[in-house]
Amino acid sequence: MPQVNTVQGPIDGAALGSTLMHEHIFVLSPEIEKTAQEWDETAEQAGAVAKLRELKAQGIDTLVDLTVIGLGRYLPRIQAVAAQVPEINVVVATGVYTYNEVPLYFHFRGPDTVLGGPEPMVDMFIREIREGIGDTGVRAGILKCASDRPGITPGVERVLRAVAQAHRATGVPITTHTPRPPEPWGLHQQRIFKEEGVDLSRVVIGHSGGTLNTDYHLELIENGSFLGFDHFGTGGFTLEERVDAVVRLCERGCAERIVLSHDAMCFVDWFPRSLMEAAQDWRWTYIPIDVLPVMRARGLRERDIQRMMVENPRTILEGGAPY
Repeated sequence: MPQVNTVQGPIDGAALGSTLMHEHIFVLSPEIEKTAQEWDETAEQAGAVAKLRELKAQGIDTLVDLTVIGLGRYLPRIQAVAAQVPEINVVVATGVYTYNEVPLYFHFRGPDTVLGGPEPMVDMFIREIREGIGDTGVRAGILKCASDRPGITPGVERVLRAVAQAHRATGVPITTHTPRPPEPWGLHQQRIFKEEGVDLSRVVIGHSGGTLNTDYHLELIENGSFLGFDHFGTGGFTLEERVDAVVRLCERGCAERIVLSHDAMCFVDWFPRSLMEAAQDWRWTYIPIDVLPVMRARGLRERDIQRMMVENPRTILEGGAPY
C-alpha cells in the first residue's frame, strides 16, 4: 500500500479520507516581534486544536498544510497542535514561497550566483522529504511553489525549477500558488515543469478557481494537471458563481481533475485580526457545511464529490515513487 508522509508519521493512502488540499494552520512573519495582544502561543495552539476537531466533526479526515519557507513555517508548533488531534491527518510541505527573489539564504549560492555551484534548494527539498524538516523527523508529503503578478521572475523560476527537480528525484507531488486572476500563470508554471521533465499529472495548479474562465481551466486539464478550486469562502466571486464553474467542468467529465479547499488558516499576521474575524466564511468548515450542499442542489453527483474530496487527493498524495 502506498504511504503518505504526515506530521504523525507515514500512513496508507487509503487512510487519507476526505481531504482539504490547500490550507494553512498558521501564516506568520517570525522576525516581526508581536505583543501579547497580537500573539499568545498557548491560546493560538488551543484555537488551532479546536478548529481541527471541528473540522473532523464535519467529516474531513486530512488537512494539507502548505506553509513553507517564506510563510513562517515552524514545525515544532505544528507537531504540538497535531499531537492533540490524532484523529485528523496533517500533511506538510517543503518548498519556497516568493513572488520575486529567493530568500537571502540561497541568494549567493547556486547556479548563476556569486558563489555558483549546484542548486541548494534541490538538496534541501529532497532532504526534507526523505529525512525530515530540520531535526523534527517530520517528512514533507508535497512540494509547494508560487508565482504571482510580478510574473516568472528569475527568483521564482529558480524555485519552480528546484521544486521540479526535487519532484523528479522523489516522486512527491507539486502544488502551486497563482494570483487572481490566475491566467496565464498556471500555463507558465506548466511550461517550466514540462521543460524539467515533470509529469504534469503530478501537479496541482493552485487557485485556478480565481477565474471563471472555463477555457483556461480546460487548457490546464488538457495539459494534464489538477485544478485547485481552493479559495472557497474568500471574496471575488459568489459561492454560486464558484460552484457553477466547478459544475461546468464536472458536466464535461473533468471531476477527476479537481480538488477543493479554502486556503484558510487559524491565524495570519498579514492582516489585522479584526479583518480576519469579519471574514466569517473563510474557514476550514465552509466546504462541508456550506459548499457541498449547494453543489448537491445544483445536481452535482455524489460520485463527483467523492472524486474531488477523497479520490483525487489520494491519487495526488500517494502517487510518488518510494522514498
